[in-house]
Amino acid sequence: MNILVFNCGSSSLKYRLIAFPAEEELAAGEAQRVGPSTAERPRIYHTVSGHAKQVYYVDMPDHGTAFREVMHLLKIAGLEPDALGHRAVHGGSLFTQPTHMNKATIKQLEGLNKLAPLHNPPTLNLIHSCSREYPELPQIAVFDTAFHATIPEEAYTYAIPKQLRQRYGLRKYGFHGTSHQYVVKEAARIMKKPPAELSAVSCHLGSGGASLCAVKNGRSMDNTMGYSPLQGLIMSTRCGDIDPALTLSLMTSLSGGEAAVEQVLNRKSGVLGLSGISGDIRDVLAESTDPSVDDPAIRDAASAYIWRIRKYLGAYLAVVGTADALIFTDTIGEQVAAVREQVCRGLRCFGVELNEVKNREKMPLPRDVASDNSHIRILVIQTNEELAIARQVYQTLQSELTASIDQKKEFGHEPVST
Repeated sequence: MNILVFNCGSSSLKYRLIAFPAEEELAAGEAQRVGPSTAERPRIYHTVSGHAKQVYYVDMPDHGTAFREVMHLLKIAGLEPDALGHRAVHGGSLFTQPTHMNKATIKQLEGLNKLAPLHNPPTLNLIHSCSREYPELPQIAVFDTAFHATIPEEAYTYAIPKQLRQRYGLRKYGFHGTSHQYVVKEAARIMKKPPAELSAVSCHLGSGGASLCAVKNGRSMDNTMGYSPLQGLIMSTRCGDIDPALTLSLMTSLSGGEAAVEQVLNRKSGVLGLSGISGDIRDVLAESTDPSVDDPAIRDAASAYIWRIRKYLGAYLAVVGTADALIFTDTIGEQVAAVREQVCRGLRCFGVELNEVKNREKMPLPRDVASDNSHIRILVIQTNEELAIARQVYQTLQSELTASIDQKKEFGHEPVST
């Protein structure tokens, strides 16, 4: 069975075509810089097993366009999926397990768009495109909040009246759970520890969204994101933490009310709002280190981005207690050595000591870039949310097949051998 997994980020579309049960990767890639314009052109990195990576430059104003381009590349290679898996960011309290996407469940998911306005709508756009163009393929959504179900009440509770919390489901959910869970398990494997005994801070630093996760004994204890993916770190176009009074002030100051404020906080803030040039921290860092550029806004954007990560990292090291590892993952965490270096600088008091030479080396992942004297290992691990999602899709379909066979046996209809 070939399972094609789509992973919508706010400005990216990762995909992998995986053959089960062997878990053989047939093709993979990532459409980058989808949506808002950035300093560099949108492109798709595409790899077919046994062939070199190719780069295709193509305009992708939305995720539906990115999907069609990806399917075209797969068709050229003679590859076809048997089932589709989707990473869904926010399922609220409605979706806690992998779920078939049909008219009813799609409508339910559409009702949650306000909880993740940057992610759920692109995912739904993609699901609709798949339904129209490939109606025969089963589509299963895997939700991003499951790993954070272990966050304790004192961490997920907002200090607002109980009746409001209960009536409207107002609580911290946490996000990037599939990625955090995957890299924590990989870290445990690398360190030869049972996952249930590993404690770490996982830094999922994407080109769009980003979050930190405090993990104690293999369980999520806190995540920088909250009721929605807007809370926490400074992200590409999302503001992260702000004073709630600022939101109330914007509600009265901006014409357009709630919709206008949502546009500002989710789509015009973050790295883009601070720098004024790009929503991609790589562009900002390049400009901030260019001696010919004298723009305080660019330098301040880079400093603020790093400051917010370091602030949460210190807090989460306290939550975890004795950490085994600090993990960097996703596009920025994996590829940008300067971010890792600046985040880890001066943290020897926490037991974190980076080997700057190792950190700058171009080596296959995973790798340990900590110094020999570091009490906490600093691991750079390539996330693989798509494999984790594909496994859940395959398990769901196999469980349904097994249940169908068992039901036939119960009613006296033995399956026919072929």
